[in-house]
Order: sequence, then C-alpha cells, then structure tokens
Amino acid sequence: MRPRTLDDMVGQRRLLSENSALRRAVEAGRVHSMILWGPPGCGKTTFALLLAHYAKARFRAISAVLSGLPQVREVLAEAERAFQAGERTVLFVDEVHRFNKVQQDAFLPHIERGTIVFVGATTENPSFELNSALLSRCRVHVLEAISADDIVQALQRALGDAERGLGGRGIRIGADDLAQIAQAADGDVRRALTLLEIAAELAEGEGGEITAATLAQVLADRTRRFDKQGEQFYDQISALHKCVRSSNPDAALYWLARMLDGGCDPVYLLRRLTRMATEDVGLADPRALAMAIDAWNTYDRLGSPEGELALAQVAVYLASTAKSNAVYSGWNAARADVREHGSLPVPLHLRNAPTKLMKELGYGKNYQYDHDAQGGVALGQTGFPEAMGEKVYYRPVDRGLELQLGEKLDRLRDARAKARRAGG
Repeated sequence: MRPRTLDDMVGQRRLLSENSALRRAVEAGRVHSMILWGPPGCGKTTFALLLAHYAKARFRAISAVLSGLPQVREVLAEAERAFQAGERTVLFVDEVHRFNKVQQDAFLPHIERGTIVFVGATTENPSFELNSALLSRCRVHVLEAISADDIVQALQRALGDAERGLGGRGIRIGADDLAQIAQAADGDVRRALTLLEIAAELAEGEGGEITAATLAQVLADRTRRFDKQGEQFYDQISALHKCVRSSNPDAALYWLARMLDGGCDPVYLLRRLTRMATEDVGLADPRALAMAIDAWNTYDRLGSPEGELALAQVAVYLASTAKSNAVYSGWNAARADVREHGSLPVPLHLRNAPTKLMKELGYGKNYQYDHDAQGGVALGQTGFPEAMGEKVYYRPVDRGLELQLGEKLDRLRDARAKARRAGG
C-alpha cells in the first residue's frame, strides 16, 4: 500500500501542499539532497522513493544500522559509474544518525559532485546527531506524525484496494472500530496497516467482520511512541518541567503520565522532580524539597504501579505551590564570581586560629561573634574577600516564604550598609 504519487501520501500538508516550493520542485524532477526528520511511519522512506520516481533516477537504499563503511563505498562506487553513464541515483540512508563521523564524511564529495542525491532519514534531531559538514550540504525537512483522521484515509484505501490491499476479501469494519485502529497506531501509518492486516486475518475465520472483540485481541498490547534516549524523551521531560514552572498541575500530570506510559524510569523522573523543587520552587516553599524526597522514598518502598501515585502527588504540589528561582540564580551568580576572581584569600577576621602562630599572624583578629552582638547579627562584619567587596546574590521574590525572608534580609542589608558607613 505504499503511495505511488504525492497525491497518495496522507498527512504532511504543510510540507507537500499544492503550492509548496518542495512539491513543485519534486514534481518538476528538480530534487536536492536532504535530511528527512520525523517519527516512525510518517512517510520518510515513501517520500524518498517518490523523489527517485519523479526525478527518473535510480533508487538505492542502505540502513545505517546494518551497513558499514565498505558497503557505503560499494554503493557510492556504483552510483559513480551510473553518473558517468548519465544516470542519477537517489541514495536513501535510513537511520542516518547511527553513522559515525567517518561514515557520514564519506558522502560529502559525492554530494558536492552531484554523483548522488543524498536523502537521509532520522528520528533524531539532526542538529545533535549529524555532522555540520553534512548538514550544510543538505536541506532539513521536518515530517510530522500522521493524524488519526489521515490514518483512517490510508486504512480505507487499503480496505478498498483489491490489487495491493484487502479489497475483494470481504473484510468489514465499522467506522468507530477503524478509528480505534488509527488512534492506536499513534501517528504511524505503517503500524496502522499492520494492525488492520492482523485484524483482517482474525476476522476471516469469523465471517470477515472485524468486531470489537477482534480489536480487543489485536490492540491488547499497544504502546505509545517513546524513545528513552531520543528527541521525544527530552521534549517530554522539558514539557513536564516547564508546566510545573508555569503552575499548571493538569498539564504536569499529563506529561508525567505520558512518560510513565512510554516506559520512562520513574527514578529518573523523581530525580528531575527533586531538581524542580530546588530550582523552581526553592525557598518560596521549602516543604517542596522534603515532599520530593518523601516521594522518592515512597516509590523505593512501593515500586510500580502503586508508587507512581507519589510521583503524581509531588508533581501536582510542585506545580501548585509558590515559585522562586532566587537561590538558583544566586548560586549561578556566585559560581560565576568564583570563576572570574579566582583564589582570593579568606579575610583574616574569618580565618580560624587554633595555634599561637596563627594568632600572631592576625588570624581571627577583630572577628565579632554574632551571638554576642545586639540582635544576634554583627552588622559591621564583612564576609567576602576584600578585593571583591560585599555582593548580593540572593534576591528573594515576593511570593511564599521568600516574601518574609526578603523583608528580613532587606532590613539586615540596610543595617549593614549603615554600619559600614558609620565605621568608615
């Protein structure tokens, strides 16, 4: 059921609309080297085949999973001979991100000379996985997951096609059940056709009707798309973190459920939730960190699925409570000053003096013991290296507990400034 023309392809309306520059170029036979980036089953291989068809070129395909450098060189030599004979070659490299730098570099001179029209397919972000030299010689086209409505069209076409599909076999299925298959495919047309074919084989022994009971068998073990080391993984954890930060507990629950459903390690999620408690909640609500650690301990005791509720609880709390990144910002500012100023000496009054020699050298001299000072704070005492002067890193926000901390620190900072002026 692989499409034979661009009109047969479902989805990709943005990329292949009637007036798009790419479609006009392909239909005119003007094809260029490109990277096709998109999820499984969205049409990358099909589009590469159509490029060769419209360009009246040879089509050769290799897989980066199965092919090494010798196979790459063999295919390129074959393309070189065809080029000398006046024939173009569209070379499709599936899972191109699996090739290392040396293997990717092997294509460069052939792309430049026009020996091949290079078409690389990847499910990973090309910016991270492909060499800049290869990217500079190719255009990146982003393909999207196919919507359930578009997948239904592909399934209907398969049911009606007697030559290549299931037409003529008397297979019957209701619209709702067909939509259920499309939804279960999770944006993957190839997966949808496979599910339909399995359902049809089961239905042939039951009069040709695909029933709800049939689908219950076929769809019993369906899973959503999720790559524990790939682009979707990092996109989803980013979405979870940002929804917590924007105080959207409902969206945070959704992304947490998506990741757990896809097989993400709950311990990894607990580590990230604990990070959110310190980075985005901080001292606006110190209970958040304790709750994250408690959730971690709870999961360690209960495991899945019971312990997953603890993750949901802490995600909702983090998203719902007051937020502050004041400690996070202050910490980064302090680290930046450490890098900039280097190993400045500790002021003498802050140094410990356990020996007579140290005392003679002035260690601890003029140190003021805060508990003996009025109000419990020695206001005239400095804390930074003399070459730096006093700095302010921690600036509490006016939310949660930090509202009170900020008021207290403002009073102390004003009092310290007055004490320093009086002492000067």
